[in-house]
Amino acid sequence: MTPFIRLHPSDDVLIARQQLLGGTSVEGIPVKGLIPAGHKIATHAMVPGEPVRRYNQIIGFASQAIAPGEHIHTHNLDMGPNKGDFERDYAFGADVKPEPARREATFMGIKRADGRVATRNYIGVLSSVNCSATAARAIADHFSRQNNPAVLAAFPNVDGVVALTHGTGCGMDSGGLGLQILQRTLTGYATHANFAAVLVVGLGCESNQINAWLANSSLREGDTLRAFSIQDTGGTAKTVAKGIALIKDMLPQANAVKREPCSAAHITIGLQCGGSDGYSGISANPALGAAVDLLVAHGGSAILSETPEIYGAEHLLTRRAARREVGEKLIERIKWWEHYTQINDGEMNNNPSPGNKAGGLTTILEKSLGAVAKGGTTNLQAVYEYAQAVKAHGLVYMDTPGYDPVSATGQVAGGANLICFTTGRGSAYGCAPTPAVKLSTNSALWRKQEDDMDLNCGEIIDGSSTVAAMGQRIFELVLATASGAKSKSELHGYGQNEFVPWQVGAVM
Repeated sequence: MTPFIRLHPSDDVLIARQQLLGGTSVEGIPVKGLIPAGHKIATHAMVPGEPVRRYNQIIGFASQAIAPGEHIHTHNLDMGPNKGDFERDYAFGADVKPEPARREATFMGIKRADGRVATRNYIGVLSSVNCSATAARAIADHFSRQNNPAVLAAFPNVDGVVALTHGTGCGMDSGGLGLQILQRTLTGYATHANFAAVLVVGLGCESNQINAWLANSSLREGDTLRAFSIQDTGGTAKTVAKGIALIKDMLPQANAVKREPCSAAHITIGLQCGGSDGYSGISANPALGAAVDLLVAHGGSAILSETPEIYGAEHLLTRRAARREVGEKLIERIKWWEHYTQINDGEMNNNPSPGNKAGGLTTILEKSLGAVAKGGTTNLQAVYEYAQAVKAHGLVYMDTPGYDPVSATGQVAGGANLICFTTGRGSAYGCAPTPAVKLSTNSALWRKQEDDMDLNCGEIIDGSSTVAAMGQRIFELVLATASGAKSKSELHGYGQNEFVPWQVGAVM
């Protein structure tokens, strides 16, 4: 096995499979200095301003002269004088291909009365505003299996009672985009298949008035959706007592479910990557993409997101757009982000993070090209705005920030009933009421943090597995997790603090 990886014959870089010492030979070129694992090595001399390619795509421009065998990173590679704004060939629909032959697989799901299928069975306590968050948490804490194990003993089919609170809901334009997004997010969670029932707790005087939200979202109270406020109830203690009583009333019906065989077409995966490294685009991300291709062939759906982290790779998605308007909508969202970052005195290359750079990623272009691999190779069927309900089947795109908790919150609001999360640095993450599985990009992380990881895709780097074989293993893990097998993040109790709706606009 070579100590380096070449991804494409036309690439200007090789990727170190392990730490390389000066003098080591790569393709007959002596390495100059120390090259950390996952980092890039120049295959030939480059002059300032010359584009540098990985995956046969531009990942940046030489900011100074680069010699063969040199380490390529932030000291000699950047986004260029136009900060990555170079011409891309969107070629809408050029790579669209026939739909895959339909395959059939099943998992043990929970069928709801309206035909939706759940992978988990929770009761949720949502707060309309930050002011009611403490009361919402106190209600859910009463039903904690860790602190009060007897309270749910008679309800074994209920996975738990979780409080999903947030830091907004007031001090915002009552007709603005920020409130629209918050209400859309809360609606997605209030109607999510993984919730058997939902309790909404408000304060009473907030911008996000519960009655207005229910009306705007075409929701109404009933046996599985109850809402009230602290001010109308008479204070915090009475609110907590009322909430506990309401959930006790909900528990018998929530418990009256059973798992039964369901088509894999009912699975919708939210695709996430966080704490990425130089191996993400080689191992876990393409392996997850292979699993997505399998899921789509079985009639299921996958949501690719994180718009700031596909920047520079969007042309690879527009080529797969099932219809021109789908590709054009994706570019509209890219343009929105360029404007949004500009008016906030930022730029799209605020990514990668320090951890990403330590792992070998230099620019957002490089990170994005690896990130889009999570979406596999099938056609792009639709583009959604943040937290919109996903109706299309197959691979779709949802516009979200790159920050993982915010992004995944939007995906779950859109209907994702499972999250697949790749990481090379060791992100700590979970997502109630949707289970999240963690995929390690390298074996060193797996050995160090195995109790947080569900599968080691680093075997691809080690040469003991392939992208296709690992994709099959991920698909099987998805079916098992959707059937009720607990992921590592669920065993650790992650999920409640990771509910983070996207806050857009001024805090008033």
